[in-house]
Amino acid sequence: MGEKVLSIKSLSKNYKSFAAVNDISFDVERQMVFGLLGPNGSGKTTTLGMLMGVIRPSGGDFSWFENGQNDENRKRIGSLLETPNFYPYLTAKQNLEIVAKIKGVDSPDAAIESVLKTVGLYDRRDSKFRTYSLGMKQRLAIGSTLLGDPEVLVLDEPTNGLDPQGIAEIRELIIRIGKSGKTIIIASHILDEIQKICTHCAILRKGKLLQVSTIDHLIGNQDVRLIKVGAGDMSKVKTIVSAQEDFSIYKEEEETLILRCTKETTAEKMNQFFYEKGIILNELSVFNESLENQFLEIIKKS
Repeated sequence: MGEKVLSIKSLSKNYKSFAAVNDISFDVERQMVFGLLGPNGSGKTTTLGMLMGVIRPSGGDFSWFENGQNDENRKRIGSLLETPNFYPYLTAKQNLEIVAKIKGVDSPDAAIESVLKTVGLYDRRDSKFRTYSLGMKQRLAIGSTLLGDPEVLVLDEPTNGLDPQGIAEIRELIIRIGKSGKTIIIASHILDEIQKICTHCAILRKGKLLQVSTIDHLIGNQDVRLIKVGAGDMSKVKTIVSAQEDFSIYKEEEETLILRCTKETTAEKMNQFFYEKGIILNELSVFNESLENQFLEIIKKS
């Protein structure tokens, strides 16, 4: 087990009779890219608001860096919970100078230059903020959270309202920041975004925590290979599979089976296996489970 950056225990937030967040508990370890996943109204933003001290919890507790919630811890965290208030008539560099001054950043000129290069806006550093596209504005906003070199970034729906190109730019930026060694906590309702960006995730629905897992484990890609097979006589295929120890049925679909196999099992080996059993496969492919499928399964069971 790695070093804990955040520990949440039975955290709740009630608004009169409405439970926005209901008794959730999980840990985030150093260098995780941890996603809070859930539809709108699931409690993601409320949870982040409590963690950043802008919403008072109704119950439970949380601790940053295993030593509480003090102001010194806040300096180790960069957060983007809503659209930042940049001045439209100032340049990107001038806006970041204001942020750096508020944060008390040492060597602000060097820090701002480094941040602008990280978010891909150095060549546009002297352009006024109002001339930026939505994607560029969001990259500058993420850049502002990087000032002061925080250990942890907390981002709430960072791709909201962006076009596909803007979403891709933010996604690549977050992946790059995560690979630099920072811990990232990101809330999103976009399944594809969480699957491509995160190493771990917590699934929320109506304020309740449904599951916490690594992304690989959640989508069935941990130490296994999924292979889809189809044939004219599927009942015979099922009979053959049920007698095997090396693989098993992961999921049944119309006219096909998805088999859970060892990582060493290839489609070619599977084809040969069934051929030797007298089965000619009319469908054979490596199957990649999606987070969307698993999310819907989890929601269905809750």
